[in-house]
Amino acid sequence: MIAFVAGGARSGKSAVAEALARQSLGGQGGSALVYLATARVGDDEMAARVARHRRERGEGGEGWLTREAPLEIAGALDGLEAGSSVLLDCLTLWAGQWLFEAERDEAAGWAMLGRLIGAARRRDIALVVVSNDLNEELPPRDALVWRYLAFLQRLHRDLAEEADRVIEVVAGRAIDWKATEGKAIDVKGET
Repeated sequence: MIAFVAGGARSGKSAVAEALARQSLGGQGGSALVYLATARVGDDEMAARVARHRRERGEGGEGWLTREAPLEIAGALDGLEAGSSVLLDCLTLWAGQWLFEAERDEAAGWAMLGRLIGAARRRDIALVVVSNDLNEELPPRDALVWRYLAFLQRLHRDLAEEADRVIEVVAGRAIDWKATEGKAIDVKGET
């Protein structure tokens, strides 16, 4: 299962994605629940956010493992068993790092995302990808911002096309645009 979870900043998309990743875990012996972090910790604010997210996930306590892949996301599934569930958080940060820190081109970025999706499907690994909706306003005038938004939106379109589920989170509410019948998302662990 490939799922794409998008929403605005602080919309609740991480909670929805984490719940979906837990529900998608294959239950096979040895399968893993993996948080694939794309963020680079460059300041105190980001370090505090990472620490808070790890506490909220109950790092280690609920079986979450963390793998860091700020650029090479396709190789992050290496060594995981079938039935594992991977939460990539987030595509937004990865796209910026890909274009501006690593100075790689868009075509190579699309190919990297395609390899990640292909590897997840071939190896029966559930993949939940989180990203931010950033293109809700008038087109930017700055050429670099425009390049980034165009790249990110192309990634979103490609991912939405390939995904089995496409979920938009608005004010903490999940709207499942490509739902599979009977597959509700239990965010609070109540059902």
